[in-house]
Amino acid sequence: QVQLVESGGGLVQPGGSLRLSCAASGRIFSIYDMGWYRQAPGKQRESVATITVGTSTNYADSVKGRFTISRDNAKNTVYLQMDSLKPEDTAIYYCNAPTRRGNTYFAWGQGTQVTVSS
Repeated sequence: QVQLVESGGGLVQPGGSLRLSCAASGRIFSIYDMGWYRQAPGKQRESVATITVGTSTNYADSVKGRFTISRDNAKNTVYLQMDSLKPEDTAIYYCNAPTRRGNTYFAWGQGTQVTVSS
């Protein structure tokens, strides 16, 4: 069973940056596509960015050009570099491995809170 541990969140002013990390343990990390998701208060969880086994990336329109997803298979870790943050980016951020049907393979971790506010 894979355990996912997200970290790196915090309080940042609009226009600021944060780098999130997600450490995975338990199985072979490198064979899975990975993704970052977020859930804002009162809203459903949404996909933010994905990175395939072959390191192709895809982003939600709302974060395109501001967020960058990357992975380090040797460290079993996926990252999300977030720049030019906006108040609407405020949410709990999670990582997981997306399936082709739009579900996820693993149990959700505790997430990491990102708050963008002046």
